Amino acid sequence: MKKMDLEKVVKAIELDAGMPLPDLQQALQEAQAGMGRVTTPEQILVRQARSRTGLSQQAFAERISTPVATLRDWEQGRFTPPGGVLCLLRLIFKHPELTQELGAA
Repeated sequence: MKKMDLEKVVKAIELDAGMPLPDLQQALQEAQAGMGRVTTPEQILVRQARSRTGLSQQAFAERISTPVATLRDWEQGRFTPPGGVLCLLRLIFKHPELTQELGAA
């Protein structure tokens, strides 16, 4: 795939995700070259949403009522979060302060 085509793919995926995914282009380049692990947009979203909150895996998992082992599986790409969780993660990515409300609920 040419660089121009890759940029179009990145833009299409980000448009579909509804947010910028800064590590996506690198992940796609690595996948194309057959290097290392393949990183999915969902995996990037999980990592970025948690990162934006500043919470540890344990604390973030508790806030979203998910076992920490499941969160690790999502972050490492072993499993993909279900659709409802992806929606929640998109909201947390855009509004990290929501996790404070989740902790109080």
